[in-house]
Amino acid sequence: MDAYIRLAAGAEAEVFETSFLGRDAVAKVRSPKGYRHPRLDASIRSARTRNEVRLMRDARYAGVRTPIVYDVDVEACTVIMERVRGQKLKDALDLSDDCCGICASIGRTIAMLHDAGICHGDLTTSNMILTEGGEICLIDFSMGKSAAATEDLGVDVRLLEKAFASAHPGLGDAYAALIGAYMKKKKHPEEIMKKLEEIKNRGRYT
Repeated sequence: MDAYIRLAAGAEAEVFETSFLGRDAVAKVRSPKGYRHPRLDASIRSARTRNEVRLMRDARYAGVRTPIVYDVDVEACTVIMERVRGQKLKDALDLSDDCCGICASIGRTIAMLHDAGICHGDLTTSNMILTEGGEICLIDFSMGKSAAATEDLGVDVRLLEKAFASAHPGLGDAYAALIGAYMKKKKHPEEIMKKLEEIKNRGRYT
């Protein structure tokens, strides 16, 4: 494995460009946090690393495109995974002539994820890649969970709705196509839509 070249840094982890057995790869590293007790910090970081890898695996079993995991070091809290070639959805939507088609694919992808009982936890177009093959690839499951309740799935959709309103305010029709495709693909979508309205109403009156 080659030396790491940093690509991005977030509150929880850093992402580096690297290679693994001759393949282009990225390494996601959860570094120690000095503000936490060392034992607690190690426990939290390793648990989140294991959880993210499990969610990515389960999402792939459900038919959702995620990066292939090549290697996991739980003690170092590092995941080596496929470097997915394509564009961040946030950028692709700004350039595409087929935003409605792309968004319909997003809706179907999220429906498959939710039908598998998985919530992503941070559904934004920055955490999706439009691959060179035209697939929607979901990345960064740091905030996700399995056996998700209806509340969790409703929050997922609400986060995406807010992301579109802020990052893509001119794509109302495309977002409508996304929701339409989600409802067509999702089992019992009315439960999620009802929860979504409940979540939105909470925000109006708090």
